[in-house]
Amino acid sequence: MNLLRVRVARPWRFVAEVSALLIAAAVAFPLYWMVLSAFRPAGEIESDRPRPWTLSPSLDSFRRVFGQQEFGRYFANSVVVAGSVVIASAVIAFLAATAVARFRFRFRTTLLIMFLVAQMVPVEALTIPLFFLMRDFGRLNTLGSLILPHIAFSLPFAIWMLRGFVKAVPQALEEAAYLDGASRGRFLWQILFPLVFPGLVATSVFSFISAWNDFLFAKSFIISDTSQSTLPMALLVFYKPDDPDWGGVMAASTVMTIPVLVFFVLVQRRLVSGLGGAVKD
Repeated sequence: MNLLRVRVARPWRFVAEVSALLIAAAVAFPLYWMVLSAFRPAGEIESDRPRPWTLSPSLDSFRRVFGQQEFGRYFANSVVVAGSVVIASAVIAFLAATAVARFRFRFRTTLLIMFLVAQMVPVEALTIPLFFLMRDFGRLNTLGSLILPHIAFSLPFAIWMLRGFVKAVPQALEEAAYLDGASRGRFLWQILFPLVFPGLVATSVFSFISAWNDFLFAKSFIISDTSQSTLPMALLVFYKPDDPDWGGVMAASTVMTIPVLVFFVLVQRRLVSGLGGAVKD
C-alpha cells in the first residue's frame, strides 16, 4: 500500500522506471533470441512459426562450432588483436593525455581539434585508403593490419577522455612529489597512473569491444591467409547464401559474446567510476 502511494505521488518517476524497463527489454531481446537460436534444434530454427522458447534444447550448433579446426586459431587471433589494441592504446593515450593536459606548447588546441575531427570521419570512408596503405607497407594478411588501424581509431576518444582525468589531479600533488625527490617518470607511473586508472579502464572497454567485434577490417585486410583471420570471420564458415547454417551462426555469435561479457564483469566497478569521473570533469 505504501509503495502504491509513493508511485502515485511520483507519477513521472514511475513512468520513467517503466520506460527504462521496456527499453532494457527491447535492447536485450536480440541477445536473448541469439542465445535461444543457438540452443534450438534445426527444425525449430527453420520453422515458419518461431516461438520465444524451446522445449528441446540442443548443443548440436555448438558442436559444429567447436568442431571447426580453425575456430581455436580464430579465437586466439582475436585475443591477440584485442589485447594488443587495449594495451597499446591505453599506454599511448595516457602519455598523450598527460602531454596535452600538463604541458604548454604550440598548436596544442589545433591538435585537440584534430582529435575531434578524426572521430567524425566514418570508418568505412577510410577502409580503402587504409587497404592501399597496408598493401604498400606489406602488412596485408597479418594481424598487424588489424591492430594498427584500431589503435589509431581508439586513440582520439581515449586521449580526450583521459585528458579530463589528468587535469583533475591537483598540480600541488605533482609539485609535492618533485619536492620529495620523485623524478618525472616516477610521478608519471607511480602516482599519476593509478589516479587515472579508472579512466583507462573506461576507454579500454570501448577499445576492446571495437577490436573484438571488428568485421570490416578483418574482411578487407585478411585476403588469402585464413590463418590470420579473427572470430568475426568464423561466422562466414556457417553462412552460405544457398544453405545458411543459422544455428551455427548464432552459436558462434554466442561464443563471441562471452569474452566481452567476462571482460565487462571484471572491470565494471572501475568502468562505473571512470565514467562518473568523466562526467564530473
